[in-house]
Amino acid sequence: MEKSIGLINQRIADGNATVVTAEEMPALVDELGEEGALETVDVVTTGTFGAMCSTGAFLNFGHADPPIRMERVWLNDVEAYAGLAAVDAYIGATQQSTTRGDQYGGAHVLEDLVSGKQIDLRAISRGTDCYPRRTINTELILEDLNQATMCNPRNAYQRYNAATNTTDRTLHTYMGMLLPNSGNITYSGAGLLNPITNDPKFRVIGSGTPILLGGGQGMIVGEGTQHSSGAGFGTLMVTGDLKQMSPEYLRAATMQGYGVTMYIGVGVPIPVVDLEVVRSTAVRDEDILVDLVDYGVPSRSRPVLRQVSYADLKSGTIDLNGEEVTASSLSSFRMARRVAADLKERILAGTMSMTLPTRQIDPNKLAHPMHETVHAPRVCDIMDRHQVSITEDEEIRTAAKKLLKGETNHLTVLNLEGRLVGMVTTYDLSKAVANPGKVSLVREIMTRKVITTTPDEVVDVAAQKLEQYNISALPVIDKAGRVLGMLTALDLGKLFGRRWTR
Repeated sequence: MEKSIGLINQRIADGNATVVTAEEMPALVDELGEEGALETVDVVTTGTFGAMCSTGAFLNFGHADPPIRMERVWLNDVEAYAGLAAVDAYIGATQQSTTRGDQYGGAHVLEDLVSGKQIDLRAISRGTDCYPRRTINTELILEDLNQATMCNPRNAYQRYNAATNTTDRTLHTYMGMLLPNSGNITYSGAGLLNPITNDPKFRVIGSGTPILLGGGQGMIVGEGTQHSSGAGFGTLMVTGDLKQMSPEYLRAATMQGYGVTMYIGVGVPIPVVDLEVVRSTAVRDEDILVDLVDYGVPSRSRPVLRQVSYADLKSGTIDLNGEEVTASSLSSFRMARRVAADLKERILAGTMSMTLPTRQIDPNKLAHPMHETVHAPRVCDIMDRHQVSITEDEEIRTAAKKLLKGETNHLTVLNLEGRLVGMVTTYDLSKAVANPGKVSLVREIMTRKVITTTPDEVVDVAAQKLEQYNISALPVIDKAGRVLGMLTALDLGKLFGRRWTR
């Protein structure tokens, strides 16, 4: 049993189409059955509203007099890419201000433009015979631009893994602030309202599909960058006219410790042409599973702690190792509902008709990791394998003698099994000397909470630990806690002047 796009569009034009949101569809299928839902429902509207970093816009400013070939361009001190043509530029949402850092960026420029605010344009050029002007400063609003075309390489992820953090420090990520010791769980996406979730095989979503983008009518260009629908992580490349958009559905934001991003609303209509579409749009939050991933591991392949559904996540708590952990969304389900409802009203009003894709999106495609020909150096490449240790029951004066030899400023403290239990520095000894008679053993002055690294950890990650904790050395340990060496700030100097290959 099938229904043609022509019939659906005729019903829309006649004003008697039945349009429901993806949130309403499961109950209708339960009530009417699959064939009854196919006969009754013409379009299912979807919606999502969340942080979509891969967002930006092509802008055309028109020619100045005398003309300039803009080689570098700044909008409110946010640099835009000008390697296109004389007066074209692309501003990316995550680009940060040269004066305000992550408190203002490309996303804020886009929101300001859509909100009708005035933007400062500054550009420089080396000057040519046909474009003699070398600098320009002017102020403009959105209506002053010839074109302002939003073109987002990657929006509307099919789903997102949930995130937590098992380390003992707070992490600031694109998944928001993750508290130490799995203190919280964050997730993103609208679950059953997510566009691709309602058409995971990309049967009716593809190039040319009309959409609601930032509150204005847009279109799907094709698969988004990093599209990996074969693994359940499909994405869409989308475009639309910035002049038709609304600041209600286009909001700039800053993720603390991560940077600028853009919250944007995307709604995709699903024409109900056959029973397979009915089945896919009857999806519930309970059916949509994601991995709960440990972001405390700085690796592309992070450990999966368990699997959860969007229903679990939306409940507000997740059981993790016997503990109830608070789960919170980075997306706005309330706004996703509004996107789907707004799209529904537009279709019912006859301002948007349906179409099948002019080019299909591959539902089985898998994204590949970067091909690296020069690999990042590991701690084992530069660590000092000669390290001086002491046991926790030895006297402080023994520790002092070892440090006075000048071989190191850090002593690793071991227990009887040879495992790391602490660290003593020259500073610790100086405090003990300043208070004679109060302490006598190493265990009384050692630092017990030692920040460590491993031989296989990337040097950049280890260097970040030194900076974050304001320390000068990291013991290098194996999985059993045995000390293999020491990485100090001085060892990082070994990186300069060398090319690392493995």
